[in-house]
Amino acid sequence: MKKLWIALALFLAGALCSSPGVQAQAFYAGKTIRFVVGLPAGDAYDLYARIYAQHMPKYIPGNPNMIVLNMPGAATLIAGNYVFSVARPDGLTLGSSLPSIYFDQLVGRKEVKFDYAKFTWIGSPERSNHFLYMRADAPYKTIEDVRAASTPPRCGSTGTGSPSYYIPKLLEETIGAKFNIVTGYQGGQEIDLAVERGEVQCRAFTITTFFAREPFHIWRKKGFVRVLVQTGRKRDERLRDVPTIHELMDKYKTPEAGRRLVSVVLAGQDLGRPIMAPPGVPAERVKILRDAFMKALSDPELLAEAKKKRLEIDPVSGEEIAALAKDLVTQPPAIIEQIRRLLGK
Repeated sequence: MKKLWIALALFLAGALCSSPGVQAQAFYAGKTIRFVVGLPAGDAYDLYARIYAQHMPKYIPGNPNMIVLNMPGAATLIAGNYVFSVARPDGLTLGSSLPSIYFDQLVGRKEVKFDYAKFTWIGSPERSNHFLYMRADAPYKTIEDVRAASTPPRCGSTGTGSPSYYIPKLLEETIGAKFNIVTGYQGGQEIDLAVERGEVQCRAFTITTFFAREPFHIWRKKGFVRVLVQTGRKRDERLRDVPTIHELMDKYKTPEAGRRLVSVVLAGQDLGRPIMAPPGVPAERVKILRDAFMKALSDPELLAEAKKKRLEIDPVSGEEIAALAKDLVTQPPAIIEQIRRLLGK
């Protein structure tokens, strides 16, 4: 009888150890997770990633290491391609790119090596509305000045998949503003330096970043820039005097086709700053990573650090992002043609 109990115990122990959940939990012990960020060090995407790297591992069984690798270029298209097509689907590579790289897929750019809907989505720390600032000494004090200008202002951009490109283009398409967009910058900080040097006069990006880091704290104190427009459905409390693109479309009687384009393009704001993994990561590891991400974003130490760095936390689940990503890349030909024209394709 004793031998029977021993045999049964060994059988049960073996069954438990061989179950997918237990194997996944044991998998991360002694491992290192690489977090690939598609923008340079110091950018808000990088700041968020370094907070995850500090706090997320303690919620992953096995307590792995996590390191941040910056892979800037092509408005984060390089990082997106790497995570999807190069990284192994073993749950040891995560990535962070601009949510709007799905535009590049919709318009058929040959550089795209991913299917946006097939990324393994982990989650996002927030939802991000955007805005456009202008140097205060530029002759464009309002968006009306931009519409009426004979010489368009120069806006810096990392590339067509970035809000620094498509927000000015949306304003051109919907309310008749005109911009000269200068592309090729590696990241937002490089654009901001170009603004300080006078190479360009404007930039569009997230409101969160504008209130999170330098040089923007100093810029606001000195009145170095003014904000001309924001993209939310309602005005941000910190930008109460700044009109939204929706208010401007009402004012200038934008046709329904332009309004539909805005809805599709700005839908990516609900993705926030999404975190992805390669397609094909085992389901049990996906669950571990998603759970760890959401738990980390409610960790008091992480929240305290985020508050100190003025980074907003309003989590979006991986499941929600996956559903939204699938919808975003399933657009009718008419919308795709509008986006193609918007991006100059």
